Amino acid sequence: MNALNFPPRYPLGIFPTPLVEAPRLAAALGGPRLFIKRDDMTGFGFGGNKIRILEFFLAQAVDEGADVIVTAGGPQSNHVRATAAAARLAGLDVAAVLHDSRPAETQGNLLLDELLDVTLHFTNSPDRALVDQQIEVVAEALRQAGRKPYVIPRGGATPLGALGYVRCVQELNEQLAALDLRPDWLVLATGSCGTQAGLLAGARLYGAPYRVLGVTVSRPLAECLVRVGALAHQAAELVGQPVDIAEEDVRVLDGYIGPGYGIPTPECATAIRLAARTEGLFLDPTYTGKGLAGLIGEIQAGRIGPDETVVFLHTGGEPGLFAHPEIV
Repeated sequence: MNALNFPPRYPLGIFPTPLVEAPRLAAALGGPRLFIKRDDMTGFGFGGNKIRILEFFLAQAVDEGADVIVTAGGPQSNHVRATAAAARLAGLDVAAVLHDSRPAETQGNLLLDELLDVTLHFTNSPDRALVDQQIEVVAEALRQAGRKPYVIPRGGATPLGALGYVRCVQELNEQLAALDLRPDWLVLATGSCGTQAGLLAGARLYGAPYRVLGVTVSRPLAECLVRVGALAHQAAELVGQPVDIAEEDVRVLDGYIGPGYGIPTPECATAIRLAARTEGLFLDPTYTGKGLAGLIGEIQAGRIGPDETVVFLHTGGEPGLFAHPEIV
C-alpha cells in the first residue's frame, strides 16, 4: 500500500493514548480477554474521541481564515465542549446550536461550554435533526455580521473528521504488535458514525485483524449502516486509497439506545458501575456506558466467546456523568 495522503492537522492531542488490559472487568464478565483503548486520555479539553477528529477540522478552519467555529449537539455534547476548547486554543470564537431547552441546572459539559464562553443557541425542541438546519442559520447570520464562520457538522461526522480514526488504527496496530496481540473485535459506541467509519476504513487500509463492532447509542440501525459505510468509503478516498467495503463489513448493534439519546438505561447504569468497581474506570451515560452494555450483552449471548480478545474503545465523555447522579 502506498503512503496515505493525510491533510494537515492542528496538533491538539497527546498520542498514542494508552492501551491497557482490564482483567478484573473481564473476569466479572466471564471472559473474553479485554483491553481498553483509552481515548478518554487524548489529553486536551477533557479528552475523548473528538480530539482526533478536531485536529483536521481546526487546521482547515485556520487555513481558510475563519474567526468563529459553528457547530451543534445537545446540552451535554462532548463534541461541542471539545470543539469549543479547540477553538479557544486557536484564538477563535465559537457558537453552538443545542437541541432541547436550556436545562434548569448548568452541569457537566454544559458547565464547560459556559466556562469556554460559547455562544449557545437552544432550539427549544427535542428534534435533534433540527440543529442541522439551525447551524446554517447561525452561520449565515454571522456572515451577514461580517464574520468568517467555519461550520463543523454535528458530531464532526464527515470524511475529513473520520480521518482521525483512520490514523488511530495505525497507532493501535503498532501497540497491538508490540504486545503480540491479534484481537478478534474492536468495540465502540456509535453516535454520529464518524468514529466507526474511520476505524472501519483504517482497518481495511492498514490490514487490521479485528472486526469493528459499533453499538448505536442514538441513530436508527438502518441509518447507521448506511452512514458508516458511506463515510468509510469517502474517508479512504480522501487519503488517496479507495477501498471496497462490503455491507457485511459494517457491523452495528442495536437495542441499547433505550428511551432516547442521552437517557441512561438500566443496562448502561450497570455497565458504568461495573467498570468503576472493577477497574476504577469511569464511563459516561450517553456513549461509553451504552457501548459497554452492548459488549456485555454480546458476551452474555455467547456471540463473543471467552477465548476471544476484545479491544473496547473508550471515547471519553466523563463530564456528562456529573449530570446524572441517579446512576449511582
